[in-house]
Parts: sequence; C-alpha cells; structure tokens
Amino acid sequence: MTPEERHRERMQRKKELVDRKIERATIDRGVLVVNTGNGKGKSSSGFGMLARSLGHGLRCGVVQFIKGTFSTGEEAFFRQCGGELLDYHVMGEGFTWETQDKTRDIAAAQAAWAIAARMLADPDYDFVLLDELNIALVKQYVQLEQVLAAVAARPPRQHVVITGRGAPDGLVAVADTVSEMRVVKHAFEAGIKAQKGVEL
Repeated sequence: MTPEERHRERMQRKKELVDRKIERATIDRGVLVVNTGNGKGKSSSGFGMLARSLGHGLRCGVVQFIKGTFSTGEEAFFRQCGGELLDYHVMGEGFTWETQDKTRDIAAAQAAWAIAARMLADPDYDFVLLDELNIALVKQYVQLEQVLAAVAARPPRQHVVITGRGAPDGLVAVADTVSEMRVVKHAFEAGIKAQKGVEL
C-alpha cells in the first residue's frame, strides 16, 4: 500500500467516526460556554463568538463586568459594526487593584448583573456575552446561585458565554463547553506594555 493510499484509508476511517458523531448530535438548543484559566484569550474567544453571532444576524447582548476605565478595541469595533443587533454595556469600574474601593466595586457588579439578568430572561437575545463575570463571582460581588438560576431559566435557544479566571465549580458543572486558557509565556512578564490590538 502506498503512503497516499494509507493516508486515504486513515482519513476515511476518521470521516466515518466524525460522521457518526454528527448523526448522534441531534439536540438543538442554546449552549452555555465558560472560558476560564489564567492564560490570555478568554474574552477574545467570547468576542470572536460575538462576531460570529452578529454575522449570522443574531440579536446579541454584552455586559462587561470589570473593564470600564479604559477604551478597548473590541468595544470601539462592535459599537461601530453591531448596529441594532447589539446591546453593549461596559459596567465595571476597572480592575479592583485600581479602584481600591470594595463598596463601589460591589455596586458596579450588582448594576452589571441587573442588566445581565434582564438579557438572560429576554427571548429577543440570541447570544449573551458576560465578560469577566467569573471575577465578580469569585469575589462574591454577584452570587453564584443568582447566576445559576438565571442561566437555567433562560430562553431555550439562547447562547451564553461567561469569561474570567477562576470560574466556580458550580458554574463549570452546568456549562456545556468549558475552556481553560493556560499561561505558557506572556509579553507583560518580559516588561512589554499592553498593546492596541493585542490586549487593548
């Protein structure tokens, strides 16, 4: 058997396995995605899914729980391009080590959660991105029980993405897809400041 024939045979077996999995995937409903871990890319992945959803003409909502004191490229881009399909809220007061005001941080997180909860209860939203919600959960600025109840009761076809390091075990347990980003290297550790298009 030639190398080309062996390759074709392996690919045929793989195709048969994948086709069987596709046939078994018959459930059609919204999914809950959690992006967590200490590595870079949690929010970026969520915003990539937002772009994909908007490209399909889905009605989308975004609530950013932490990033709030500086303008980011994703905010500028999606506000320009999202149009009537996008409801975008930057609700954070900034990173907690910057604000140094726990009362203010809790109030900002609670205000953000009020908007998020409204979106999760509204069947007009096809896709909801709750950026950095995990941090608010870890710090107990928002209660996990509230979030679990809201995602469980959301409209059946609504997709939800929750980002941020330290996703609580209870959230991981109910999520459909969980990705954990791991740090291998980061430019900041070498003294390189945050760059537009990369971190900002």
